[in-house]
Amino acid sequence: MTRIGVAGHQDLPVTAVDFITQGIRDILAQYDHVVGYSSLAAGADQLFAVEVLSRGGQLHAVVPSAGYETTLDGDAAELYTRLLAAACDTTQLAFSAPGEPAYEAAGHWVAERSEVLIAVWDGLPARGQGGTADTVAYAHELDREVRIIWPHGMTRS
Repeated sequence: MTRIGVAGHQDLPVTAVDFITQGIRDILAQYDHVVGYSSLAAGADQLFAVEVLSRGGQLHAVVPSAGYETTLDGDAAELYTRLLAAACDTTQLAFSAPGEPAYEAAGHWVAERSEVLIAVWDGLPARGQGGTADTVAYAHELDREVRIIWPHGMTRS
């Protein structure tokens, strides 16, 4: 079993989604049995979780805090509910409310347990505590393999 985690942006450019999805598929295809770690946030986390499950892998959901689901809306909220139900295991961190400390802790939790971290990342600094860049830096500190997926020249709004 290969343990693969994800860290990535929530606000993905629509024109980048196919590229990112294919990149996730290509990485997952390199492993026979995968346990995927994701906080199921909108964007990259949900794309990753869908791909893990579609390949027959096991999904381990990492819920950053109580009330985390209230941070999602629309399609992302519906997909979160479905993915959470499909997870083979769930870990909820001990934060009483959503916020940057909880998101950072969730990123650390994922990095600590992953052999490989897929980072859907534009290479720029985090826009808040616990952002993708912070998780990537922490994974590097832990000497984890980090695989970055981002279309060349693409920027986020």
